[in-house]
Amino acid sequence: MPAFLTSQSLLFGLVGGLGLFLYGMKVMSEGLQKLAGDRLRRLFGALTDNRLVGMMIGAGVTTLLQSSTAATVMVVGFVNAGLMSLLQAIGVVIGANIGTTVTAQLIAFNVAKYALPAIGIGTALKLFAKRQNWCQVGEVVLGLGLVFLGLALMKGAFDPFRGNPEFQKLFLTVGNNPLLGVLVGAAVTMAVQSSSATIGLTIAMATSGLLSFEASVAMILGENIGTTITANLAALGTNLAARRTALAHFLFNAIGVGYMLLLFPVFIGLVVAITPGDPDFIIQTGEQLDVFGGALGDKPFIARHIANAHTLFNVINALLFIPLISYLARLTVALIPGRETQTESHHSHLDARVLNTPPIALSQARSETIHMVRITGEVFRETLGLLHDHDPDRIGLINRKEERIDLLQREITDFLVALSKQSITEESSLEVVELMHIVNDLERICDHCVHLSRLVQRKVDQRIEFSEIARREVDEMSALAGTFFASTAAAFETDDGLSLENAKERKEAIDRMEEVLRNNHMSRLNTGECTVVSGLIYIDILHNLEKIGDHTFKLARSIAVKE
Repeated sequence: MPAFLTSQSLLFGLVGGLGLFLYGMKVMSEGLQKLAGDRLRRLFGALTDNRLVGMMIGAGVTTLLQSSTAATVMVVGFVNAGLMSLLQAIGVVIGANIGTTVTAQLIAFNVAKYALPAIGIGTALKLFAKRQNWCQVGEVVLGLGLVFLGLALMKGAFDPFRGNPEFQKLFLTVGNNPLLGVLVGAAVTMAVQSSSATIGLTIAMATSGLLSFEASVAMILGENIGTTITANLAALGTNLAARRTALAHFLFNAIGVGYMLLLFPVFIGLVVAITPGDPDFIIQTGEQLDVFGGALGDKPFIARHIANAHTLFNVINALLFIPLISYLARLTVALIPGRETQTESHHSHLDARVLNTPPIALSQARSETIHMVRITGEVFRETLGLLHDHDPDRIGLINRKEERIDLLQREITDFLVALSKQSITEESSLEVVELMHIVNDLERICDHCVHLSRLVQRKVDQRIEFSEIARREVDEMSALAGTFFASTAAAFETDDGLSLENAKERKEAIDRMEEVLRNNHMSRLNTGECTVVSGLIYIDILHNLEKIGDHTFKLARSIAVKE
């Protein structure tokens, strides 16, 4: 075959195979996340300062995400948002390195001949299954089939080159120089931004007979360094703790690779001892089995050896560093010195880095909505106090907090819109819509609080005094609206459930009271107990309190629908 055709075949096979591999990983990850659902949220919810727990959480999350890079970038985002400490984050990152080895173990199975049936079965389940769980299983199976198909295409692309003396010389150099192999593995991983893709590429070359076992292991070690680059790039522009977390990930892997290179022959011998078969055994007889099967010159045992080497390195490194987390944290502080400045932020939970992980993104949106509920509660309490006793400082505070609420509404809504464009379950889609309704109602409640504060200021400026009866009536209605909002907000924050029937009764009580008090006011006007000007302000106050009750009921309805 002419050289240019061979090169073209290699290029097309690599590009197409790598594309299928990465897309398959994405489809499989999305399916696993949908199947996991709230379990992924609960994993992070269980996070404590216990190092072993943090490591297990990191391993579990990475197994579900099928990407240590995604898990680490997510952790950097959590640290930047103040949701996770540096020590907690390092424990999770160490666990993520163990979790990512599941991918290598998965693709080491010699099941490429089942790639097409898996794609067919997965597609059929995804398109035609009526139960949502089976659709999600279909996504996982489809993704797995695409992964193996992509791996087979990459392997096939290298087949024409295994007899090429120039290629043999090149890869022999890598095999004889582990440090060079580490650099190549790190560079390839940085280029494709996926450690799983580098592992797949390494296994494809190794099983084709192009790479020796030693060269493959060196490249896998390099992949562990290259995969940290994405997290460090994601940490640019974040706070000190987040940058230190990303640096800790790099140091953890780089130091591990460093001592493993010093013990390279011992490590190779250990992997060979615990894994059946000779990694560099080559099939010398037989013809190609099928379109995706083994061929003359294939190494049938090397894939499992590579996967075991990847797992063993990360497990050994994790066990070594778990007792040393505090020292690793101190080293990152020494390398990135400084003191974090505490500034009040209008939000603390939203991070676009987690949008590719919908369960976590939805959890962040809910946390930020709870933050918005608390600020709205503060605004309402200040407004109720203002109705009882005028204080100019309260008016300024209400206006400032209302501006924060407006900003939160925009940012939460934008975040939820971006999340809705991801591949999410029907339940998640409904929760996104409910949260949008909730933030809108919270913003409207704050608007009515601002209107109330302006009415109070107008009353003071015009030297208008309410009668004793009118003041008592305003206090009664404001108390009723205040307790309604407080109980609804508490139900949302604690997720304890809420009785829609009870909420409806409270809303109707506020509506009835507003009507009764308006009629009372008309009677006082007729008897001359109050003036027309004071009456207009009084009616407007009742109207705004009634509208707050309406929006509080809408909040309750959104919460009750979710239950």
